[in-house]
Amino acid sequence: MARHQRERAIQDQVHQNQFLREQYLQELRMQKLYTEYHVNPRRKVHTITKKPMSWHDNLEEPEDVRFLNLVHHAAQRPRKKYPETQTESQIGWEAEPLVSPERQDHRLNHFRVYKDITLYKAKLWLLGEKDHRK
Repeated sequence: MARHQRERAIQDQVHQNQFLREQYLQELRMQKLYTEYHVNPRRKVHTITKKPMSWHDNLEEPEDVRFLNLVHHAAQRPRKKYPETQTESQIGWEAEPLVSPERQDHRLNHFRVYKDITLYKAKLWLLGEKDHRK
């Protein structure tokens, strides 16, 4: 059994070279070289501060208008980006309230009303009720 494994491990140079060549060509076929990069518009861009003493960070560079427009467009709220909803389940698309928020209408606004006893109890809770039971 050990002799059989040794024979498999030892190959002649031609077969070994052919195997390496096929592996190299397969890797070349699968390899892609990307030369164009862009920012994902769906993610927020975090700026990183520059090093103060670095010479290449202090060089003036022209603004890339296309990149700036892309970043500003990605940072906008959905209502400003699109004229209508993009999915069926987009909740809160309409920002205007359905009912006018009148503060005088007591059907919709339930304000806290203090009577004598409730005002007394509220003051006790603010001061700490445990201290007053002693």
